[in-house]
Amino acid sequence: MAAADQEHDDNVKPPFLQTKFGRNIAMGGAAAVVLAVGIALWLWSQQPDYRVLFSNYTDRDGGAITASLEQMGVKYKFSEGGNAILVPAEMVHDIRLKLASQGLPKGGNVGFELMENQKLGVSQFLEQVNYQRSLEGELARSVESLGAVANARVHLALPKPSVFVRDQQKPTASVLLTLQPGRALDQGQVSAIVHLVASSVPELTPANVTVVDQNGSLLSDPNGQAAGARQLDPNQLKYVAQLQQNIVKQVESIITPLVGRGNVRAEATADVDFAQVDTAAEMYKPNSPPEPQAIRSQQTSEQQPLKTPASGVPGSLSNQPPAANPTPPGPGQGSTVAAGGNGQQNAAPQETRHDATTNFEVDKTVRYEQRPMGGIKRLTVGVVVNYKRNVDPKTGKVTAAPLPPAVISQINELVKQAMGYSQARGDTLNVTNAPFEGVDKLADQPPAVVWYKDQDLIGLAGQVAKYAVSILVVGFLYFRLVRPLLRRYDKAIELPPGPDPEQLAEQARLAIEAEMMEEHSQQQAKGYRSNLQMAKDLARDDPRIVANVVKTWVSSNE
Repeated sequence: MAAADQEHDDNVKPPFLQTKFGRNIAMGGAAAVVLAVGIALWLWSQQPDYRVLFSNYTDRDGGAITASLEQMGVKYKFSEGGNAILVPAEMVHDIRLKLASQGLPKGGNVGFELMENQKLGVSQFLEQVNYQRSLEGELARSVESLGAVANARVHLALPKPSVFVRDQQKPTASVLLTLQPGRALDQGQVSAIVHLVASSVPELTPANVTVVDQNGSLLSDPNGQAAGARQLDPNQLKYVAQLQQNIVKQVESIITPLVGRGNVRAEATADVDFAQVDTAAEMYKPNSPPEPQAIRSQQTSEQQPLKTPASGVPGSLSNQPPAANPTPPGPGQGSTVAAGGNGQQNAAPQETRHDATTNFEVDKTVRYEQRPMGGIKRLTVGVVVNYKRNVDPKTGKVTAAPLPPAVISQINELVKQAMGYSQARGDTLNVTNAPFEGVDKLADQPPAVVWYKDQDLIGLAGQVAKYAVSILVVGFLYFRLVRPLLRRYDKAIELPPGPDPEQLAEQARLAIEAEMMEEHSQQQAKGYRSNLQMAKDLARDDPRIVANVVKTWVSSNE
């Protein structure tokens, strides 16, 4: 039977596969197909990660870059918008260096490399123009390094220096930004661009820098004013927000241990004074009695009388003192003194004069006060505390009850200490105890993500599916194509080798006939054994029939 199946398979096979060479070719082709499919699946599962090589390039630069990539044999593709060239991630830096050696991309801003190609004998005007172009290009490159900026152009207006002070002008600058799709700049980033440009040009102030986006919107205020009011600096706004957040954090952290997590909410408003004040005061105090007096300076002058000059006839008599007059002069009579017998009257002596001048010090107080900006003018804090939850141990029912007044008073004092309450400053505090509606203790925790919506699991499932598909395809090809060919090849090798196909066919025919004869003999033997068993059963069940048969055989033989 096996020989008959083998003959049937040989008759079904094409003549080419009946030879050993043909079977080898078929096996090699099948192995090549399986190998090619395996390699294709491996390449499909190992697709390279593409990264941006260049973006926002001109058409001329794009054509030159793609031509260079094709010459280098580098695979590339374009982004969905067509504004970026993508190459494998592991080759980005290497390709950029190679393209830079070729001078690609040629477009874009020109920096200080323009000064390297200066020719001998260039005029001063052209040299100044090249310097200005180089400075504008370098500034544009610096601005383009920001993530939200796709392209930037910088224009500088540099006035000529003048020896006259009244004719001197300050430089100005304009910056045109092309932002990435869906991106925007906040006021802090705009301020950073303004200060970057202003710090790179001598005598350029931030007030003289204008920043405009591709939509024509003015991003910077050149005068530093909006609607006649002074704008707050982004750093000042950030300081106020951070100060309020710190106060809220301190209040909630000190109240949470008392009422539990999620049962307290706090908000704070800080009025911050950013004015920088310098004060100079000169005060005078009265120094008249009974206040103590301080003498600044004192001056005293005293005048003595002059002596009487000598008069009369020279001699001893004139040098004697005048005689005393015993009788005072009568009314209307003058006092006369005889002098030297000549009847001349003597001069009267002068009075003594005393002058004193005293200067007292005037009290004076000079105070210079400088208050830094950022001082807190007033704080307002509001705190809401949830009702206390009580759980009945028997029924498990949850009830809410207000906190006792003593606890509310304690919370009020703790909040004052945490916020730095000052009554002189005019701070206000309000602590309210009320039930929270729709707020659970676990509200602060992030909601649980359903397992089939988890992005990590989805990514892992994609990787597993990719490898599973590869294994299934390889297994299908092996069991349905390679394994049957291998079995046929093994059966072909087991046959005795012979150079003549006709001899092989004859041997196969003889083998089939021998197998058929053997099967026929087995069937005959099986029938004899079956008849013998039937006769035995008949002799045992009905001996008379057997005796009649034997009697008939004996009579027939006589």
